[in-house]
Amino acid sequence: MMVIRRKCGQAFHIGDNVRISVQEIQNGTHVRFGIEAPIDIPVHRLEIYERIQEENRASSSGDALKWLNGASS
Repeated sequence: MMVIRRKCGQAFHIGDNVRISVQEIQNGTHVRFGIEAPIDIPVHRLEIYERIQEENRASSSGDALKWLNGASS
């Protein structure tokens, strides 16, 4: 893992086509990022990404209905 310090308004690149910029820092605890990436690169918050992965695993194992029934409760 790489840890990078940036101030508000500063940015960094991942590869040639992904740019991450610090938009705002609130109370020293919350950071707003701007992410510029090509349309074909999905960008998700971690909790959304994990749910997508879980849904994909359930659908590929044939347990999609079982998973959906459990997710709704």
